[in-house]
Amino acid sequence: MSIVCFGDSLTAGYQSPTWDVPYTIETPYGTFLQERLGEQATVVISGVCGEVTHDMMLRFPHDVVSHTPDYVVILGGTNDLGCHLAPPDIFNNLLHMYEQALAAGIRPVAVTVPSIRMEVNPADRYWLDEFVVQRQHLNRLIRHYCAKQAVACVDLFEATVEPNTLLLAGPYSNDGLHLTTEGYRKMADLIYEQVFHARVRGQHERTE
Repeated sequence: MSIVCFGDSLTAGYQSPTWDVPYTIETPYGTFLQERLGEQATVVISGVCGEVTHDMMLRFPHDVVSHTPDYVVILGGTNDLGCHLAPPDIFNNLLHMYEQALAAGIRPVAVTVPSIRMEVNPADRYWLDEFVVQRQHLNRLIRHYCAKQAVACVDLFEATVEPNTLLLAGPYSNDGLHLTTEGYRKMADLIYEQVFHARVRGQHERTE
């Protein structure tokens, strides 16, 4: 089984420097997913920092379709939202990739965009709330499409959000946008458990 993890810096596993680790590191969730899958699969990481979904869409034929993997895990939209692009326009780019994968016999796995986390004055909370609302809008479009088309969807937003604030939970991010090692490992675990665990278990049963 072959899997391509496709996206932006959240796929590359980017982590901002901290006082404890004063340099940039990358801990892609694909590495942790490979650990969970072992010899049952080959995981390729194709994440480019700073990309918007239009950039992803342009390189999708070369970096994904031409390699004909069994699955492609697609996470994009964070940078688009940071550029104030409209959720329906972002979703249309994601949709193009989902459908291009399906047409090529590749199973897409959609991942929702995680929330953000910033410390702001209560009087300024309105603009932070708007960023969250836009993420929720985009994620509803993703979930609706996946439910309608029976496409696998991993809800990273819901799995990593603080229920009372709807902000990205502190342990999962050190800069409010990218994930920590714990966050990327959480993402890998979600994808493994929700998409690949049953398939791997089935392969084991057939070989016994």
